[in-house]
Amino acid sequence: MFLLNLLDRTLSLLDRLALRRGDAEQQTEHLVTGQRGEQAAFFYLRRLGYLITARRWRSSRVRGDLDLVGWEKDTLCFIEVKTRSTRAVAPAEASVDSQKQKVLSRLAFQYLSQLQMEKIPVRFDIVSVYFEAGTATQFELFRGAFDWQ
Repeated sequence: MFLLNLLDRTLSLLDRLALRRGDAEQQTEHLVTGQRGEQAAFFYLRRLGYLITARRWRSSRVRGDLDLVGWEKDTLCFIEVKTRSTRAVAPAEASVDSQKQKVLSRLAFQYLSQLQMEKIPVRFDIVSVYFEAGTATQFELFRGAFDWQ
């Protein structure tokens, strides 16, 4: 656990240094925030015992990506990460509407088709990450947030 925390802090520091140097200028601010959120969610889920097997997984057949894919015990979880810098607007998880759920379901089907495993339990989770000024990063995990669409 110590090494995981050390790696998390090291990557966060490197991200901040890259922003100061201007390396991230080519990306819009919301994309950088989203990437920071996915990284923070990765370490948060690892601390909860998830075994993450894929990050930003893409299929050649379906547009979009799966932010994180991992196992919680014997359940394969497809995890959508939503990041906000404030809670002043709608909750982050509210942006995973029915259209987004359909896309994630299609991507999950493609992911499963390449695993060559018999029936396994599958779940769709959402992690909301909040980077509010002056507070520690906050997480909300919604296990089984939605079903196949």
